[in-house]
Amino acid sequence: MTMFSPEPRSLLPAMTRECSVLLPRVCAALAHPRQPRYDDTCLEKLLDWFRSLTASDPSVELVQDNPCLMEFIASVLALPKPSPSILSFTLRLAGILAASESRFQHLQQEKLLVRLFGRDGPLSSSAWEDASVRSGWVNGVHSMMQHQPALHFLCEGGGIDVIFTLQGDPSLFVASAASQLLVHMLTLSVESETTKPLTTKDCDWPACAQIIIKHIEDSLQSSSASHIEQSLKLLTSLFGSCHAVWTEVLWLRIAKQIESFLMEETLQVQHMLANLLLKMSRSPVFDTEGSFWALVTSALEHLTPVQAGPLAVRILRLYKCPQDVRIQALTVLLQPMDCILRAASQPLEYAGLLDESVSDPITIESLLSSKSSCASLLCQTLAHLKELLSLVDLPMDLPSTPLLRSLMTILQFCNGFLSPASTLGSTVSRILINSFRVQRSALDVLAALSEQKGCDTLIGSVFDVLLAYLESPNTSPTVLKTTFQATSKWLVRLQEVSCSNSQWQQAEKILEDVFLVLQKRLCSPCWEVRDSSLEFLTVLIKCLTDQDEFRQSLLSSEVPRLTENLLEDPESYVRASAVTAVGHLAFITYFAPESPVVKNQCNKESTIGKLQEILSRDPEGFPRRAVISIFIEWVRQGCTGQLEDTEQFVSRVIQTVEHDLDWEVRLGGLELVDIFCHHAFCHFGLPKCPYAPVSSAVTSSIHQNEVLQILCRANLFSFLFRSLCDCDQPVGQRACDLLLNLRINFYPTFTPRDSRVTEDSPVGHSIAWLQRTLRQGSLAKNFPTDGGNGVDFQDPESMMIALGTIDLEELRDELNKSSDHIEKSPQSLLQDILATVGTIEENEADCY
Repeated sequence: MTMFSPEPRSLLPAMTRECSVLLPRVCAALAHPRQPRYDDTCLEKLLDWFRSLTASDPSVELVQDNPCLMEFIASVLALPKPSPSILSFTLRLAGILAASESRFQHLQQEKLLVRLFGRDGPLSSSAWEDASVRSGWVNGVHSMMQHQPALHFLCEGGGIDVIFTLQGDPSLFVASAASQLLVHMLTLSVESETTKPLTTKDCDWPACAQIIIKHIEDSLQSSSASHIEQSLKLLTSLFGSCHAVWTEVLWLRIAKQIESFLMEETLQVQHMLANLLLKMSRSPVFDTEGSFWALVTSALEHLTPVQAGPLAVRILRLYKCPQDVRIQALTVLLQPMDCILRAASQPLEYAGLLDESVSDPITIESLLSSKSSCASLLCQTLAHLKELLSLVDLPMDLPSTPLLRSLMTILQFCNGFLSPASTLGSTVSRILINSFRVQRSALDVLAALSEQKGCDTLIGSVFDVLLAYLESPNTSPTVLKTTFQATSKWLVRLQEVSCSNSQWQQAEKILEDVFLVLQKRLCSPCWEVRDSSLEFLTVLIKCLTDQDEFRQSLLSSEVPRLTENLLEDPESYVRASAVTAVGHLAFITYFAPESPVVKNQCNKESTIGKLQEILSRDPEGFPRRAVISIFIEWVRQGCTGQLEDTEQFVSRVIQTVEHDLDWEVRLGGLELVDIFCHHAFCHFGLPKCPYAPVSSAVTSSIHQNEVLQILCRANLFSFLFRSLCDCDQPVGQRACDLLLNLRINFYPTFTPRDSRVTEDSPVGHSIAWLQRTLRQGSLAKNFPTDGGNGVDFQDPESMMIALGTIDLEELRDELNKSSDHIEKSPQSLLQDILATVGTIEENEADCY
């Protein structure tokens, strides 16, 4: 066995002394003839470390100063039957090292590259049958392919033919990696070896590029479907990743051959053509390329509706696109919707979506008449429409009114509320009945259409459909949730329309019907229905609180009482949603200026008591998180009374939260503290925080002392310092940020150790003890919360000294480190590998 150099001659800055000592032992272990099975994740991390080392220093010193690396590669190559995982690792490591031209030349001189990547290497051994070895070979070549010498080495040594073969590898990972490698090589060849603009002539292209392009052209012209697919995948990857001008020249060489595939039905590569054109449409190179847009037009016409749909929606998202192509793309997208509208009534009762079709209408009708394709075609079309409607600025207008009619027709087909006269309509209706996928997709688009102009005339019909779904016992919980979401969108639109044309009666009637349905749904035996009903109510309150009609309809219904009853629901998700709904209802029932104070005060205290009870006693985390979120919102909106009342409220909440086992609840408590501090400072004339210092006139010592006393009385400092030692990192980080903000406000011109005191004084001794405790972080035991060890967290003077003395920046740096930063270090990784192998030479039995 090769003896590895035990010590490097020098140390690189990126490699610690400990790592440089461990590396030779790790190399020896990995290259041992009787290799144990290593964790692939461990080896992958080791490769990542080498990538970072080589990226930070491209010089040859890494391999010269660590000869164990070269010795390791040579030793693995000398093994008669190396482990496939170690051989793959070696190939990838060599590629990473050879990515630098200087290290590439060093590996060449050592004759290692030809033994690894040449014909006499793993290519010709039985190890090549293992996919991991082939994958390692491709990945190693890809890493190495960063400079011209590597490019010439591979082309001249015949390695490029190996890559062509690997395009058809039975392993999809290897085949994909080979295709990506060819794209990388073609780009590298053209961009590093071209000195003048390219033309379609072969002689203008670099040698390596010529080889790859000829392979592409030959494959496209072959009779082998697999070869054609391989080249189409390669081109799709190329045009998707490279937007250089030369790609247009390449396109002109192959455009006619690509176009011929659209007419060739026997090859079945049309779906790949759609993907290719999708990638090309994203490239600015083809914005004004006439032959490309002609091919897009032809593709929209000849591809099946399912294949053309993704291409059409991508075209519609483009701003630089010929208008006639855009119109054709929109026509392709709307054809299924137009067919649905026409199928609903014969003769057509309303105007259709389209004047003419792109695809043969019989094709669309055939797809919609088939049980296997109807739902999938409609779901795809609806998903594309939703995508378009989500755009802030549509490149062209959609025909909103007929589209809305088509959507309502689909929804009525799905729940059996429409009996069409046409044969096609009857067939589609039977197929779509209770199709949850189509219902949800159609409702999503219906919700999006609420924001479009031109739909207001149909708003009554829209609510007829929505209410039918809300009332129907056959509506599934998932569809009901989507119906609620669409209903909330249209209720917002209804209020806007009512305000503009004074149609108050229609709005009041619809709201009344909605709340009647909601009352029934809140009593549903299905917890998912109760949960989504509460979520719906919360959304309505957030969106429509300012509307008098909404508030009156809500308060005159049984919804508030039923909602509060659900605070005791047996399902924790429902209790959490009930907490959120009750919390937002309070803005109307208790906190609104027009609320009758005397009448509601008792109910208000009762509701707050119920929420505090949930916060302190609920066994599940979701309701407790919901309570702290509501309390945060109340304090933020100033709903908890004067500063003194808010101080008492926050203090009670914090005393409960600091002992909660759920870290998100504790984090919510810190957010509550942050908002309260903001209010306290602003109350005394400070601007909006985070606690920015202002002029000395405002930040007078009197005001400063008053704020400090408030924070101490509320026992916030105890909570903040305790949270620094929280076992959950986000809690500690947030607490540290809050303390730093407080220090900035109390010490506007702070310098480290501004208020340093000696440990001889009682206060100094307690603060020094606190500093030592905080440095232990989550390992700190018996953290003082009641004045233990002399730390008085309610003493303003002590807390001022603590803020000025404790090194919060150091604590923040420690908290910002990931919890496993030690375990992820290179030194730890190398030790893990050595632990896996054991001491081979002393006790080989341990390895097997």
